[in-house]
Amino acid sequence: MDNFLILERLDRLERLLIANKEVLTFDETCDYTGISRSYLYKLTAAGQIPHSKPNGKLIFFEREKIVSWLLQNQRKPLPECETIGDSNP
Repeated sequence: MDNFLILERLDRLERLLIANKEVLTFDETCDYTGISRSYLYKLTAAGQIPHSKPNGKLIFFEREKIVSWLLQNQRKPLPECETIGDSNP
């Protein structure tokens, strides 16, 4: 089997394992959300994302709270007649 395929399958397995964990580490949260390490650090330093630091050093995230945070400020879809480019009133 090609090395690229093996690495791709391993990456998929890691993502599946992370999705089943309740508490994520900093790196796992980056992988789970797609947020870069530097931006996630800025969010935690500013207190803009829910996290905990039980010993004052390591940062942990509750997966359920991260999902809620990601889905905040949802926008309702426009009715079909109001979508951009629709010329029929």
